[in-house]
Amino acid sequence: MSRTTRVLLLDLLVERSEFGHGGNQEVIQPLARRGDVDVFLLTPHMQSKEAGVRAFEEGLFFIGEKDVPHWDDGYAFWKSCEVQMEGNIARFYRVALPFGKEDSEMAKWLESIEVDSVICSGSRRNVTMWEDWMDSASSLMRVSSTSGTPTLGICFGHQLLCKSLGSEVIRAESMSSGIWDMKLSQEGEEDVLFESRGVGEIGPAVVYSHQDHVATMPENCILLGSASHNDITAIRVLDAKGGRLPAWGLQFHPEAAKHRIERAYEWGHISEAEMISFQRDHDGAGVLEAFANVVLRHMP
Repeated sequence: MSRTTRVLLLDLLVERSEFGHGGNQEVIQPLARRGDVDVFLLTPHMQSKEAGVRAFEEGLFFIGEKDVPHWDDGYAFWKSCEVQMEGNIARFYRVALPFGKEDSEMAKWLESIEVDSVICSGSRRNVTMWEDWMDSASSLMRVSSTSGTPTLGICFGHQLLCKSLGSEVIRAESMSSGIWDMKLSQEGEEDVLFESRGVGEIGPAVVYSHQDHVATMPENCILLGSASHNDITAIRVLDAKGGRLPAWGLQFHPEAAKHRIERAYEWGHISEAEMISFQRDHDGAGVLEAFANVVLRHMP
């Protein structure tokens, strides 16, 4: 029997549940094909400072409703749940993100909880409108991505990862929502994350929904892909010697499966214009499958 995979997931879209919890399930499903998965969900934009302190003291500090005073009451709070996936079980738990420590302490915390992967979702928040909790979230992404832990930043997570590594992030005048073909660099053509591409005419077809843009390349990273409206769409982190680490930032949303998009429209989370712009087939599922393979190969 295979060991349970453990994932730490910055769950920043809980107030849009079909893209939040639903999107999380799309990310986790490829891992669940190989066995059970434990997913530790972080909601630092809603948690108390006290919970952040206790996380450093206790490692995995499982939170209750009292620990998230800024919770959006439009979405029911739950401490944990189980979802059947691919004949296995994905268990989701809410835990606290440590607050107020340096990278060295964050690295010790991350090592102590023994996760196989760190993932950061999209968010309705903005890197260009910095909030205090983003300091700790940024530290986590920087520590995870440079430590050799398989790491994936999606949309906001991409911007946060790049910002943590020295990029400038700027805000455009309007949203970019729709499906574009991403043009891969030579490094992107060779990258494991895009091996199964096939829908796009010039590269992977991918879903975008964002207004902030990464404007400069982060330090110790390579550019994997760009789009006509977004120059820095996909990056990969390098180690000090220029070797490729299993850490990526993606401006697009690989988890935006068509049935999630349609249900999000039904629930009023996106407009009809957005829903129509997302109807074309895209390569997100293949990207998530490739990342899952990376995670599984790195497991002890």
